[in-house]
Amino acid sequence: MVNQQTSLDTVFHALADPTRRAVIARLLIGAAPVKRLAEPFAMGLPAFMKHLSVLETSGLIRSEKQGRTRTCHINADRLATAEDWLSEQRAVWQGRTDRLAEFVESQNLPNE
Repeated sequence: MVNQQTSLDTVFHALADPTRRAVIARLLIGAAPVKRLAEPFAMGLPAFMKHLSVLETSGLIRSEKQGRTRTCHINADRLATAEDWLSEQRAVWQGRTDRLAEFVESQNLPNE
C-alpha cells in the first residue's frame, strides 16, 4: 500500500502543473518529438526538459532517442492508475452525499 501511495503521489505531483498536463493532453493524441512538444510554451528548452523529467520520473511518459531526435510517448497504464484512484474516491463521496441527502429528506418530512 505504501508503494502504491508513493506511486500515486508522484503521478499527482506531475499532474499538478499546467504545462505538464498540457504535455499529457498532447501525447494522448500520439507520440511526439520534444521539439514539437515544447513549441507552444514560452520557456527555454532546458526548463521544458525539467517538466519532461518530472513526467518521466512519475512514469506517465517515456522517451526514446533515435539519432538526434527524442520522442515522447504516453504511458496510459500510469494514467489509468490515477483515474482508478479518482473513480474510487468519487464513489466514496457519492455514497456519502447520497446518505446525507437521505438524512436531510427524512428530517424534512411534512407534519401529518
